[in-house]
Amino acid sequence: MTSLYNAFKDYLNQQTDLKVSEVPLATLNGAKGYFQPSTNEIVIGGDEPDNALKLKTLYHEYAHSQLHGLKSAFKDRPRAYQETQAEAVAYVAMQNIGVDTSNYSLGYVATWAKDKAVIHSALSEIQQVSNKVIELSDGLTKQLGLQEAQKEPEHDLKKLSAQDLNKSYQGLQQQVQQATNPQQKSELKNKLNDVHQKISKRTQKQLQAFAEQNPAIKQPESEPDQSLKR
Repeated sequence: MTSLYNAFKDYLNQQTDLKVSEVPLATLNGAKGYFQPSTNEIVIGGDEPDNALKLKTLYHEYAHSQLHGLKSAFKDRPRAYQETQAEAVAYVAMQNIGVDTSNYSLGYVATWAKDKAVIHSALSEIQQVSNKVIELSDGLTKQLGLQEAQKEPEHDLKKLSAQDLNKSYQGLQQQVQQATNPQQKSELKNKLNDVHQKISKRTQKQLQAFAEQNPAIKQPESEPDQSLKR
C-alpha cells in the first residue's frame, strides 16, 4: 500500500502539472488532505498511520483535481456534491485493489446518493475518473511487481469480485488492442462492453445502497476557504 501511494505521488509530481506535498496532520485542522485549485496542489497528511486511508485520501484529492479544478466544467458544483463525487471515485479505486473503504466513504457517498437523479447524471463523471485512476494505479502496480498475473475473463460476470471484474476489463482491453482477426476483435469488444456494463451497474447499485442504508445522513457544511479538504 505504501509503495503504491509513493509511486502514485511520484507519478503525479513528475508526469503531470499537479504538485503533491505532505504536511503534518496536526496542521490540517482535522482533515486528511486537501486540493487547492488556485495552485493546482494536493496536500496530504504525511504522518497518517493508516496506509489504506492515506492512499484513499490521495485518490480523493486527485479526483478533485480532475473534476473540480479551475478549468473543470464541474468546478461550480455544490460543495457537498463535489466531496461525495470525489469520495465515490476513491471508493471505486480502492475496491479495484481489493480494499473496502466503505467505513470511510459511507457518509460522503450516502449524502450525495440520496438523490437518484443526481447519481444517474454524475455516474459517468465518476466512472471516467475512476477508470483513469484504476488504469494509472494498475500500471504503477505492475511496474512495482505487485500485480498478479492477468486472469482470463470469466463468462459468469455475476460471480466476479470487484477486483477481478476490473482485472478482466483491463485484460480484455489489452486483448482488443492486440487482436488482428476482425471477427475475434469484434467478439472481444462485445465481451469488453459486457464487463463495462457490469462495472457500471455494480457501482450504481453500491452507491444507491449507501443512500438506502443511510437516509438520515446530513450534508456536510460548506467551508469558507477555496480549498477542497477531506
